[in-house]
Amino acid sequence: ATLVWGLANLGAALGPGVSETHVWASALDLELGFRLDALGVVMIVLVGGLGALILAYSAWYFGKDSRDAPRNSALLLAFAGAMLGLVLADDLLTLYVFWELTSIASFLLVGQGGLHRANRRAAVQALLVTVLGGLAMLLGIVFLGESAGTYRISEIVASPPSGGLAATGVVLILVGALTKSAQFPFHPWLPGAMAAPTPVSAYLHAASMVKAGVVLVGRLSPGFADRVEWWLPIAVLGLVTMLVGGWRALHETDLKRLLAFGTVSQLGFLMVLFGSGDRIGEIAALTMLLAHGLFKAPLFMVVGIVDKVTGTREVGSLSGLGKALPGLAVAATLSAASMAGIPFLLGFLGKEAAFEAFVHEGGARGWVLGIGLLVGSVFTVAYSARFLWGAFATKPGVDTTEPTRPAVGLLAPTWIAALAGLVLGCVPPLVDRLAGSYAAAYPAADAVEAEYHLALWHGLSVPLLFSAVALAVGLTLHAQRVRITALHGALRHPLSAQRGYELVVGGIERFAVWTTGRIQAGSLPVYLAVLLLTVLVLPGIALVTGGAWPTSQPGFGSLMQLPLGLIVVAAALALTRVRRRFTAVLLVGAIGYGIGGLFVVDGAPDLALAQFLVETLTMVAFVFVLRRLPAHFDAGPRPRRQVQLRKAALASVAGIFVAVAGVVLSGARQEPPAVSAEFIARSPEAGADNVIAAILVDFRALDTVGEITVLLIAAAGTASLVLATRFDRKGESGAGTPEHEKEIQG
Repeated sequence: ATLVWGLANLGAALGPGVSETHVWASALDLELGFRLDALGVVMIVLVGGLGALILAYSAWYFGKDSRDAPRNSALLLAFAGAMLGLVLADDLLTLYVFWELTSIASFLLVGQGGLHRANRRAAVQALLVTVLGGLAMLLGIVFLGESAGTYRISEIVASPPSGGLAATGVVLILVGALTKSAQFPFHPWLPGAMAAPTPVSAYLHAASMVKAGVVLVGRLSPGFADRVEWWLPIAVLGLVTMLVGGWRALHETDLKRLLAFGTVSQLGFLMVLFGSGDRIGEIAALTMLLAHGLFKAPLFMVVGIVDKVTGTREVGSLSGLGKALPGLAVAATLSAASMAGIPFLLGFLGKEAAFEAFVHEGGARGWVLGIGLLVGSVFTVAYSARFLWGAFATKPGVDTTEPTRPAVGLLAPTWIAALAGLVLGCVPPLVDRLAGSYAAAYPAADAVEAEYHLALWHGLSVPLLFSAVALAVGLTLHAQRVRITALHGALRHPLSAQRGYELVVGGIERFAVWTTGRIQAGSLPVYLAVLLLTVLVLPGIALVTGGAWPTSQPGFGSLMQLPLGLIVVAAALALTRVRRRFTAVLLVGAIGYGIGGLFVVDGAPDLALAQFLVETLTMVAFVFVLRRLPAHFDAGPRPRRQVQLRKAALASVAGIFVAVAGVVLSGARQEPPAVSAEFIARSPEAGADNVIAAILVDFRALDTVGEITVLLIAAAGTASLVLATRFDRKGESGAGTPEHEKEIQG
């Protein structure tokens, strides 16, 4: 249905686009904004069209009696919805919401039921890497949106902001795109995610999810492709990713991991194209985006069928499968040929356009990227040939594989996707219109760029030579696979991206354990010291450097404040010297009652009443608790004098800070607060003649209910303590005896 809707709106999408906005928090300028354009149509073909094929394939793959089928189908549909929201979003915050939803769905799909260690490890790694990039991207979105004055993608691209804040935001957004699309050095999570069932791999890691970062780059490139902080990391990391992924794919013996590293390589290729900022390069980018889904998804489905009918995916265990399953071999050959860039297939159109873009650009950047893509394409041809040879060739010394007959429900979706690449490759205008509409956002540098269109034949040219060289050298590389694999083994070293991930995660865990072991030491003085030091370092510095110091401050407002203040201070100082628990409770109560007296003097009887009630309740609770505790505090060894002095100094400085902060903050207000005026104005509407009563009962009703609930809980606790003393009267505890009571009272 989504695919039909997208194709029905194709005309409008290729013109002004189809937009829809829903404001969900107008006061905060938050909205859900969506827009369908040429890039969105291509992604709908992949997410909706290929998604339908893969879901049909998965029905036969799992079988009607599978316990995993309901869970996976529900998660795949949820993922499809999130992915559609991501690729159609025209608002950065909307995009971020769907971005994280795809990460969560991917985690659940890769992890499956959590029964297998490989699935758990792969799911956690994918989640950590993509969410880390997503958090960096969120910060970048805020930077970019605030510097542009809007979060609407189309408006940002039309008038891109400049300055350091925008440049920082762009780089942080790129971090999110690079992690999501498995670019070097974040790429190991993608091969690891092959622990998921084949339909999940075909959908998430071939057709849709891994293209999220590529789509994000494609969305923002029209506004930022000419900036070095944008195109340079994309070009360098994309090219490195293409070469590293292609090299690793040459040596994999598991067909699924071979395709996984091939996906890494192709994603690097797409990143380079989408970040080029060149009209021909962007035509190639959109063409390759569509082509990659149409050849990689059926290849994954082929691997799933091979695994189903033979019970293995290992290259060394398969032999003669091409003769046993010729139809499956032909579908795989069509898909692999498109991946390798063979003429009459869609992959060939995309690669020709890519070579043309950088050859035409010329200069250092053009030739470096052009030759780099040529080397990467050599690897692509080589691992495409390795895939076909490994899956279907008859290998000497290996027993012929005897497969079971695959179900039609598995073959039909595979053939449809493979034939789609052939049909679109033979009729270039079908894709050219889509690609041209997307590339129209990039101004043509000359007539060659302006008039370029996808075609099977552009005459004898350097791009055609590049294609021929890639094909010839790639096949030669595959023919020398034994020597190449030996070279790969000789070049292996302990440093790798996967090892780097493990070291980083392990280091963070060790640092967390070390920090927790020192901070969470089980010592109340340590906890208090950390809290007080944090208060002194953060708000304290702000108070000293930026505090609005009052010019005149009276010493007191009423004579009654002096004796009450002296009582509080004297009781606090006495607390530091007492050894008896009961005496300490009395002094704490004296401090509380003294503060309540200050509330009375300052004209706040409601606060005073609350203070007296709380202090009374607390003292009662303390007394009943003390009945079951020793009379004296622990008379252990006295701490060293240096420790005592440090504690006293910290307590004194913290106390002085709180006192000074109270004076400064109370005198910092220059005019009556707006909230207070609003409370006073609305009190008559609440039927109250007392603003405090109106605030407590009407404006802060829920908060007041919470406070009452706390008092009820405290009262219940106190009642429990009172009832607990009946055990003392029965002689079941040493507490409550006359000797114990005498000891407590001194």
